[in-house]
Formats: sequence, C-alpha cells, structure tokens
Amino acid sequence: MSHDAENNIIFEKSQPNRFAFAQVPQAANITLDNNLLRQDTPILPGLSELEVVRHFTRLSQQNYCIDTHFYPLGSCTMKYNPRGVQRLAMMAPFWNHHPLTLPAFSQGILQCLFELQEYLKSITGMSAVCLSPMAGAQGEFAGCAMIKAYHRDKGDTDRIEMLIPDGAHGTNPATAAMCGFKIKQIPTTAKGDIDLEILNKVVGPKTAGIMLTNPSTLGVFERNIIEVAQIVHRAGGLLYYDGANLNAILGKVRPGDMGFDVMHMNMHKTFATPHGGGGPGSGPLAANERLKDYLPIPMVVKRKQDMEYDWLALADCPKSIGRLSTFMGNVGILLRAYIYIRMLGEQGLKRIADYATLNANYLMKELQRIGFTPAYPGRHATHEFIITLAKEAKYHGITALDLAKALLDYGFYAPTIYFPTLISECLLIEPTETESKQTLDAFIEAMREIYACILNSPEKLLNAPSRLPCKRLDEVKAARELDLVWHPNK
Repeated sequence: MSHDAENNIIFEKSQPNRFAFAQVPQAANITLDNNLLRQDTPILPGLSELEVVRHFTRLSQQNYCIDTHFYPLGSCTMKYNPRGVQRLAMMAPFWNHHPLTLPAFSQGILQCLFELQEYLKSITGMSAVCLSPMAGAQGEFAGCAMIKAYHRDKGDTDRIEMLIPDGAHGTNPATAAMCGFKIKQIPTTAKGDIDLEILNKVVGPKTAGIMLTNPSTLGVFERNIIEVAQIVHRAGGLLYYDGANLNAILGKVRPGDMGFDVMHMNMHKTFATPHGGGGPGSGPLAANERLKDYLPIPMVVKRKQDMEYDWLALADCPKSIGRLSTFMGNVGILLRAYIYIRMLGEQGLKRIADYATLNANYLMKELQRIGFTPAYPGRHATHEFIITLAKEAKYHGITALDLAKALLDYGFYAPTIYFPTLISECLLIEPTETESKQTLDAFIEAMREIYACILNSPEKLLNAPSRLPCKRLDEVKAARELDLVWHPNK
C-alpha cells in the first residue's frame, strides 16, 4: 500500500484508547432480545474529534467538483448552477410543503409548476408539457411508450422498429428496447450528418419512429433535420428528441419547429439542478398536438371557471400512458428550473446558447492551432466538440485515456473519452457557458504542454497522473478484482 493510499484510510490512523467523546452515542432506553445484540466489539477507528474532522476535510479537498475545478465533460453539461436558485427553491413554504396537501392549499406551488409548464412549452415549441418524470432516462422511456401507444391506438401494430443514429446516446437504444422496439441503426456521413440515402431505404411500414438529438452527440448541428423529419413522417413514423443537448439551442431554435413530436428535457443539464452524485433528477416531457394526449399524469391545469390550479388525473386524460412515479415528480428540482428561468428571462436564456457555443468554438480553434485534430474540422462546434487522438496514438503511443489522466495533474477534470464510439481515440469536450475566458485559456495552456509532451517525451504521460494522491490504476484489475473492504490484518 502506498503512503498516499494509507493516508486516506482512517483505520491506519487509529490509536488505542483514543475517542471522540462528543460523538459517543447515548444509551437508548430500549429493550432488545439477546439474539439481536452484538456479541463482539465492533471494529472502529480510535481518533480524536479533531483528527476525524481533519481526515474527512482532507478527503473532501481531494475530490474534483464544479465548485473547485473546470469540468469540460462532453455530453453532460457540467455547468455551475447559481446559489441564489438553490436558496430560493429551499425556502420554508416550498421545503415544508407536504405532497399530500390538497390542491386548494397548494395554489402557490401549483402556480409555479403551471408557469414552468408554460415556459417549457414556449422554449421547446411544443403543445403540452408533463413535469412528473423523475429523470431524463424516465422521460426518455415515457416518450418511447407514448410513441408505442399512439401507433397502437391507430391499429398500426406492425410498427416495431425504432431508428437510431450510430452516434446516439447509449440510453436511446436501451430505452427503445425496453419498450419492445427493434433497433435499426442509421449511419452518419463523414461530415457528421445523418445519411439520408440510407434513411430513405430503411424507413417503411415497420418504422415507429427515430430517436436523436440536435445538436448531435458528434458536437455538430444536424443540417438536414427538416428533411429527416419529412422522411420519417411520410413513412408514418414519429420523431423523438433527446433533450441532452438543449443547452446549445436555447432561444435559437426549437425542437417542435424542427419536426419533433415528443421530447424530454434534462433539468440537471440545462436548468440549474446540481449535476452529479446520482440525483435527484428530473426529465419533463413535451409533446406536440399529435402526442399530447398520451403524456403521463399528473399535469397541472388552471381551471378557468374558478381560476384555481389543479392536477389533471387519469379521468381527465384517458389516453395517457399513466403515472410514472408517486406524487408529481421531483418538485424541488422543478422549482429550481422555474426560478432559474425567471431569473434569466428570455434574453438570458438566449445568452446561455450564445456563450456555450462561443466557448466551445473558441476552445476547438485554439486546440486546433496547437496541433490537435478536430473530428469534423469543416464544421462549427455547437456547445461541445470532438478531438481525435488517432494520429497521436498511432505515431506516439498516446491514447485519449493517457491525455485524460494527464489533465488531472493540471487541475482539470477530464473530458468524456471514447464516446461517441464511432470516433477513434476521441475526447468530447464541453466548456459550458459559465466558464470565463481565463479558465478556458488555462485549459488551453495545459493542453499545449501536454501536446508538447506527446511529441517530445510521450513516456511521461503513460503513468499520469503523478501529482495526485491516487496514481494511475490498473483499470482492468480494478474492474475485475475490485476490493473495497479494509482488513485489520492486511
């Protein structure tokens, strides 16, 4: 065990007869059966309160997080979310509101949710919005289920194929398969657009729809999206929009205007929900006139006769695919999105797209000047872009993984690597709109030094990171022989 690794294990700092007395639990006045009582002494580390505080504080300082480091994590939009949004969403009237409170006593919170639905309708160009999906993945599943229900209602039960571009998010084929669809992969051209010739050949009476995002996961805008929509619609299929990349087009172009029929939105990527840590998530659905009747329940409605807000239930929406979760989704996350949109306003939302795309194009051009190769050099970046290290891997033995590990030594979180899979040795880089030019320039300088190392002394990168408490791991061994248990006699 290395000194650094040992220093991170609290048991290795333990001393006999040392205690943090303030944390000793008080004996509870509860009688338990003997068979429920522990017979041996638990193995606990012996440290003072100060030592415990310092230990966990040091561990926290070793973590990368958006509050401390630049996160150019492509396809994930790891942007800073303003503290004011979090503070307002946690005000006592929101925080203490019980989900079983009757609508008559929930008018304030229902008004916020109703207005959020209206904002999202305007942003997406859709006819109706449901806020209840608990995550983007659940929203995506619901969208596929809506497409299936639509075809079933029309008696079109032969439509069992879902078309998915070869560079799509991995959740797309997984979700479609979960809904019972067979997957038909559509290739992209060398310039990053969907191959229309093959699309025309694949669509037919079995086509249920196509799932894609625009901008695509290749970091470019699908220029033929109107023609794609026309081809799929002529064949009787529907279009599903994966809202993962909405950050790039806010206020510029709307999925509904592109021809999409249903879409989900990732609140944690676009609308001020802290990203990471496994949740909580939120993935509202938006649908056009064709599919709005199939949206999940509940949804907030404003009753015109008494101007009060209420929940739409299954009796109000007989074609709905039903309820996805208990109550009405992650309301705390939805409130954050509502407040974020209100704080920014229409012009502020447009500036998100302005600066997200400006930052990405600036980074791409500067990295290209250094010597890095963009995957699509003839295209503008959207909110993200891909560079490929295929040349560096071939001539210098340095892979995308090596570069990603080296960036950690410079204080930057690594970009997404090896996705999309159709680009060899790719790094998918997304700077987001919240980073300053000074931060981007520091990242560029780090990449410049790493590139010089690739050309002149590539062997130095093979063991990166070298300056962090945890050095390069044997990742295959760690995956196959993972051991997270501390053994007293080890």
